[in-house]
Amino acid sequence: MAKYTTFIKSEDARAQAEFYIQALGGEIQSLMTHGQLSNASDELKDKVLHLCVRAGGVNFFMSDSVFEPLVRGNNVHLALEFKTESEARQAFDNLAAGGHISQPLEPVFWGSLYGEIEDKFGIKWMITTAQEVSQA
Repeated sequence: MAKYTTFIKSEDARAQAEFYIQALGGEIQSLMTHGQLSNASDELKDKVLHLCVRAGGVNFFMSDSVFEPLVRGNNVHLALEFKTESEARQAFDNLAAGGHISQPLEPVFWGSLYGEIEDKFGIKWMITTAQEVSQA
């Protein structure tokens, strides 16, 4: 049986992780830099080799992309489902800071709230609620 873990390659993994912690709550659980390797070059010594962050109650991994350029794409979305409307709205607003809202967080036909954001780092997020909301 596999265990799914999201892994994000970043231009600045520390800054991106801190943004997610501020937006969703949480903490960096572990951090390893290239400088901790015995054969690290001076150029890479401060770059993040592996970072584990817990944000919004979810663990995911990150690293600085040092061996290949990053290309923003549309093939990965991170979906977060919240128990309450207030939690969903707070996360949505926080993640939208400096980013782009592609679909506002609003009631949808299946009865919950749903919205989509591309954050300021180019990561696409889908935010929804587990409970039905009134469509007043």
